[in-house]
Amino acid sequence: MTVMIWADVIWRYFLNRPLKGVTELAGYSLLYITFLGAAWLLKKEGHVKMDIVLNQLMPKNQALINAITSILVAICCLCATWYGARSAWEYFLTGYYEVSQLSIPVFHLSAVVSFGFLLLFIQFLRRGYGYLESWRILREKG
Repeated sequence: MTVMIWADVIWRYFLNRPLKGVTELAGYSLLYITFLGAAWLLKKEGHVKMDIVLNQLMPKNQALINAITSILVAICCLCATWYGARSAWEYFLTGYYEVSQLSIPVFHLSAVVSFGFLLLFIQFLRRGYGYLESWRILREKG
């Protein structure tokens, strides 16, 4: 994406002929990178956390709260997956295209959002299960 933007800048300012669709492709690339990378980032615990209050609690309670929030967010991701898949399917059936230089089918843009939320749903379930196991072990230790 970086090379593509550099090429566009060079062509635009030195040859006075911008490359067709580079700005659109950069935006679409950002969409794909965001939604396909979010689950991996969650697996690495790389998302921003607001843990000022959580860090003051005992590890057992931290694990329980993290498990509950992970499961709640998983449910939200499942809802987003469902509605995203429905809209992507409607775009696929109608053959709706983005009105732009490249005329990309909107289905491709909508489907990646739904698929990204599906990956997040799975990862939040895994995360919630891991925290529930931690909570169970810490509870048994007393």
